[in-house]
Amino acid sequence: MLVRWEGWHVNAKRIYRLYRDLGLQLRNKVPKRRVKAKLRDDRRPAERANETWAMDFVHDQLATGRKIRVLTIVDAFTHYAPAIEPLFGYRAGDVIEVLERVGREHGFPHAIRVDQGSEFVSRELDLWVYQRGVTLDFSRPGKPTDNAFIESLNGKFRAECLNAQWFMSLDDARVKCEA
Repeated sequence: MLVRWEGWHVNAKRIYRLYRDLGLQLRNKVPKRRVKAKLRDDRRPAERANETWAMDFVHDQLATGRKIRVLTIVDAFTHYAPAIEPLFGYRAGDVIEVLERVGREHGFPHAIRVDQGSEFVSRELDLWVYQRGVTLDFSRPGKPTDNAFIESLNGKFRAECLNAQWFMSLDDARVKCEA
């Protein structure tokens, strides 16, 4: 279909006249709205140990090429990492087991900052935090600065451990990550 430029203007006027005669409205394109992110007033810095933990995953692989995921947990006040646990794959039940073990050793936090990962938005973890009186504080999608403590730990952990070590097995990874 060939469109002549001169005829385009005439056709647009003709279509506008028909719309007006029939009482139709021209379809207005709604502009995209840019939403400003609200500052999270409810998020305040931790004032004591075990008040707020942050939790996330780091990915790596063994010497055989098999992928592993490492669950990292850090206390936002003391910057102490009570758990760094490598596994081949994590489900919500595995995360709960680690949290239960760490909670028995160090006490349970009041809040845990997490991203929107499938392990963290599960019903199992939701039930566990409800039973323990813990609050899950989800970061906004695409905003890693909402969980800056864990992102900082993961960067240092990757540079100082994962990139510097060669893991032969999952047990080898556990030993080296713990060290």
